[in-house]
Amino acid sequence: MNDVIRVMSVVAAVSLFATSAVNAEPMALLQELSKESSECIKCHKESEPSLFAQWGESLHYRANVGCYECHVAKKTDADAFEHFGTHIATIVSPKDCAKCHEKEAAEFRGSHHSKAARILGSLDNRLAEVVEGNQGMVTEGFPGGVSAAAVNGCWQCHGSIVKVLEDGQLDPATWPNTGIGRINPDGSEGSCSACHSRHTFSVEQARHPDNCGKCHMGPDHPQKEIYYESKHGIAFVAHKDKLRMDSPKWIVGEDYHLAPTCATCHMSATKDQPVTHDVGMRISWNNRPPISIRPEVSDAKMGLPGKDVPWETRRDNMKNVCLNCHNNQWVDNFYVQYDALIDLYHEKFAKPGLALMKLAKPLMKPVPFGNKLDFVWFELWHHEGRRARHGASMMGPDYTHWHGTYEVARNFYTEMVPELEELVHKGKASSDQAKVKAAKALEAKLTEVLESKNHRWYINKMDPGEAAKRKKEAQEFKNRYQD
Repeated sequence: MNDVIRVMSVVAAVSLFATSAVNAEPMALLQELSKESSECIKCHKESEPSLFAQWGESLHYRANVGCYECHVAKKTDADAFEHFGTHIATIVSPKDCAKCHEKEAAEFRGSHHSKAARILGSLDNRLAEVVEGNQGMVTEGFPGGVSAAAVNGCWQCHGSIVKVLEDGQLDPATWPNTGIGRINPDGSEGSCSACHSRHTFSVEQARHPDNCGKCHMGPDHPQKEIYYESKHGIAFVAHKDKLRMDSPKWIVGEDYHLAPTCATCHMSATKDQPVTHDVGMRISWNNRPPISIRPEVSDAKMGLPGKDVPWETRRDNMKNVCLNCHNNQWVDNFYVQYDALIDLYHEKFAKPGLALMKLAKPLMKPVPFGNKLDFVWFELWHHEGRRARHGASMMGPDYTHWHGTYEVARNFYTEMVPELEELVHKGKASSDQAKVKAAKALEAKLTEVLESKNHRWYINKMDPGEAAKRKKEAQEFKNRYQD
């Protein structure tokens, strides 16, 4: 974005007469464009008038960056094809954008966003490819078939491996696709247009919370819904027309102050920090796995440069954003609350759950998602557990509680424990001594978990002092509301 701003200042004279570009004759205003882009426009103004109009409203237009500058390709490029005497590529990859936006591309390349397609082949993707799907979508690139559930679902957010056919066309199972971790024919990972929608590349749109909502929503990561539930989202809806989201310079506390957006907290500039395209640089917990981990740990697993940036630094980066609107006590206390929720989820459910699932495996059918317990545990951490953690991270109480910890607890006690007990019962009755041994080990662990301080209420062994306290508070509640 900084590069775009610099370009904008250089070509300010161009922008003065470019405001009505869409309605003007192209050659009258675009005389400074390259010859190649001018030729492109002669046709594409007629064949794709909306794309031409969008480009005409962009900063690219004002900088005389046209079709050819972005889509040009070498003859040897994997996805190059000849088009009216020149070689171009349909896909504009992060490597292409880096020709002008080198800093932004490097930051994005080092982020989890650009690695999103590494989900391919994971347990999540198995759901869409096998459990939900079949091999019924047959294309030239997938002669053996591929699941339409994966193509239209997982891949559209996480990205596909784009396959180029012999004639230079792109296989329909992998294109169109603006998944943020898309694996491009030039070997680069990611899609800038996942956030910066072509061909306007509107900064206002990129800063809008709904822009993130294409992917960050739904049962397993409802950040968009959490945001709109939070005080931040409420303030945004009330004041969005006053936030100057189209401003080239957009520094919280200077250019706007009434509400933050997703971009404000995770990417945009403060008076002390520049814009960053690595959205992990202000996150102090990675809440994706069954047990949350520090972001530098997950960066190290992926070989990302963030492995050298400790979570404390990242938290300080986020606090720097928060302190534009809140004082130190408010911010510090928020993090005490957030960390406490992570600890509660870990100690009461996630760690015992993982231990129990490990012991249950020998007693289950070996096929992933071939058992009810597979679904129960998967949803407990992947859906409800994430919702609780994300809800706390963004101050969405309903998602933290009713859609989060309440559903974690309900499904732990009413779904997971009964399924484990059934496995124990069947295993101990088995003629297979290995299963008998496994069942006894699982039974011992389940007993240990349920006898622990966190769970003994469930077997009617609540600490007498705690029980008396609960009884007293219940009576006080009744007395308070008696007529």
